[in-house]
Amino acid sequence: MDTRSKIVLRTKKLGVLIRDARLASRKTVAECADAIGVTRSIFKAYEEGRRSPSLPEVELLVYYLKLPLTHFWSNEAISDDASPIEPLDLPRLRLVRQRMIGALLRQKRENANKSVRALAHETGIKPGLINKYELGEKHIPMPDLELLLEALESRIEELFDQSGPVGQWLAEQKAMRDFLKLPPELRAFVSQPVHSPYIELARKLSAMSTEKLRSVAEDLLDITF
Repeated sequence: MDTRSKIVLRTKKLGVLIRDARLASRKTVAECADAIGVTRSIFKAYEEGRRSPSLPEVELLVYYLKLPLTHFWSNEAISDDASPIEPLDLPRLRLVRQRMIGALLRQKRENANKSVRALAHETGIKPGLINKYELGEKHIPMPDLELLLEALESRIEELFDQSGPVGQWLAEQKAMRDFLKLPPELRAFVSQPVHSPYIELARKLSAMSTEKLRSVAEDLLDITF
């Protein structure tokens, strides 16, 4: 399959997933468009698979709809759990993330020792457009970003928001899902404030090196015997 066909298929699939996510959250096109800072006609084009959103827009959409980011790469069910979130200037955050992703894309290209022209030749994306992507002057449609990263032997997960408000919220959601996967008796133990010192001790031990843990174990044996 050629690159253009891949982009068209990915754009169509994203449209289906975006519409599914919006309907599951009972939001209107107007509400979602306003939340991520695009016009209603553009958001509708995203849903219909005629245009593709950028990664910052997808991140803001999952933040707004309270979804796991993996929704757009897997068939995982959308969680009904909703935690309160502080209001953010989402359109401004989208622009900041757009610039950050452009800078990271350029860094990856330079680390791979590839010129813009060489990358354009591999992906079929025009050099001038790649330059605008890297400078954050133009949002990068998801299929284009995935294609560029594939050519640079990178994964899109490396660009996900990690330290920003969206990344922190996603980390909290993952932590909650991981907690709910624990055995009931362990969840009950962790939930009791009286056990906090044991949990803190376990946290500190998990951060120690193998050598340090061995030293602590030897000291405990000395005390015991």
